[in-house]
Amino acid sequence: MLDARKSAILRKVVTEHIETAQPVGSSHVVTDPTIGVSPATVRADMAALEREGYLTHPHTSAGRIPTDKGYRFFVDHLTDEPLLDPASTEQVSDFFARAHGELERMLRDTSQLLSRLTDHAAVVVAPTHEILTIRSSLLTRLAPRVVLHVVVLSNGGVEKHAVDIDESTRDETLAQANQLLAEHLCGQTLGRVGRPATSGRPDADAVVSSCCSALTEDERSAPTADADDVYVGGAARMAQQFAAVDQVREVLSILEQSFVVVSLLRDVLSTGQSVSIGAENRVDSLAECSIVVAPYEVDNEVVGTIGVLGPTRMNYPQALAAVAVVSQRLGRQLSSG
Repeated sequence: MLDARKSAILRKVVTEHIETAQPVGSSHVVTDPTIGVSPATVRADMAALEREGYLTHPHTSAGRIPTDKGYRFFVDHLTDEPLLDPASTEQVSDFFARAHGELERMLRDTSQLLSRLTDHAAVVVAPTHEILTIRSSLLTRLAPRVVLHVVVLSNGGVEKHAVDIDESTRDETLAQANQLLAEHLCGQTLGRVGRPATSGRPDADAVVSSCCSALTEDERSAPTADADDVYVGGAARMAQQFAAVDQVREVLSILEQSFVVVSLLRDVLSTGQSVSIGAENRVDSLAECSIVVAPYEVDNEVVGTIGVLGPTRMNYPQALAAVAVVSQRLGRQLSSG
């Protein structure tokens, strides 16, 4: 643990470097009235912080910059809960007040919103279908031999299946099947849709069985979130964050690999952290990057993840606040349908 003075000096260096992207010298640190010691004492403490691995001395510069360890200390010792500024809060409120309709578009637009709030690349991982709850079920005849089965999911999404039936099936039988389907499906997750118990009405049971088979078959053939359902917003902003072209190219390549992105976000959450810094990412291409991540919930169940990816010199309080607020609002929006 660092003493109070060294902690204050380290926070000042981190904050100054985040704002300026330049090495920070003792002359800047002593301007902070909360530190209140001589320049010589600040220089001695900064040298000690460097020996202890919190700061490093780039090239021949007189100033210092934080290491991954320095950023980690800064993040772990944020004394106040990060809050969004009023303008960003209003931007989030306006966005979700207008966000309705197709799930995929909402998630894609949410990634763009988060990127604008943080000026970093943003990622939204969609809910996996198998954990979504069925809220309602409706059966409608389209033609003498075809019915349309529609189910509404807890994330606001809609599944539709055209199902073949016997041409002699009466409307009364379809009404019975409609009721049986609602009783069997509503409240179930897609991953647990099985065959319902027979009702003693063979014609209605046959329709119900066909609808459930179509639903489960569609679920088995649907792509997983690891494969496709990842929305990346603001990837081009990464080009402004790194001086080296090769670094930009490598980071953009990572963002194009959905499986890698999902794995990165899950790895962060599995550690119990919300921030992964530099080498903690365990991906060489991201050694100079940090990830801030949060899950989002639908009906009190974690169904997906959002996060931002930027340089280790990111504004952590702002990123943490933005990710927290957007994850909460996204979950609330999806829960309300």
